Amino acid sequence: MPCEQDYLRRVVLREHGSNSMPTVAPGFIMTAARAALEAGYHVVLEGILHTGQYGGPLRDLIAEHAGLSFTYWLDVSFDETVRRHRRRPEPIPVTAEDMRAWYTPLDLLGVAGEQVIDEASGFEDTVSTILHHSRLAEAAALTPCPRLCLRCAEKRSPGTAPAGGAAPENAGRAG
Repeated sequence: MPCEQDYLRRVVLREHGSNSMPTVAPGFIMTAARAALEAGYHVVLEGILHTGQYGGPLRDLIAEHAGLSFTYWLDVSFDETVRRHRRRPEPIPVTAEDMRAWYTPLDLLGVAGEQVIDEASGFEDTVSTILHHSRLAEAAALTPCPRLCLRCAEKRSPGTAPAGGAAPENAGRAG
């Protein structure tokens, strides 16, 4: 399950990155990620997660999670950051000067196993590296629906019960 920091912070919470105001985003995002992990989802938490705001909550989330955790830092220079921003389908309206104020080189989380991916790695290579290193490329979906949902169990094999459940009596009904 993708947990996109920028979407949750800017769209859902309408927070716009000011350091002068208290922010709900770090706690909110960690709560969303934690809830998804506890429900059995694989979670990819991504974004510009400055350690000043997100470091403590991220380290706590990693420490509390009983499963495997993988962390990656995309080591991208400021100039390349600006170029990539300008190529976004819907870039947010900020100047390079605004971005320079936010840019923090090598803002590593400092946890065991953290991987640094160089800016020379293209989008497809970066995604492939993360999927294979984290073993998500081979991982079966662990979302509750395919395992527990009566409707999905009925779609898979009519008359069969989901894991840990009774035979689906109401399968196919809107719920």
